[in-house]
Amino acid sequence: MSWSWRYEGANGEPVDGPTESFGSQADAESWIGQTWRELAASGVTSVVLVEDDRVDYRMSLLPAAE
Repeated sequence: MSWSWRYEGANGEPVDGPTESFGSQADAESWIGQTWRELAASGVTSVVLVEDDRVDYRMSLLPAAE
């Protein structure tokens, strides 16, 4: 199994980002936990965790609404 992230912009359109591949979900989540600020600063507003070709979940990088 291979885990990776897809990156989306403000309108949900795909945007370029690092093409990292991970051996486990935990490794992928640890990596995004360390890099999400840089991704958000470059215009990524959400990320999608993918296992092989299956979407596991989508997560926003925007601040939570108060």
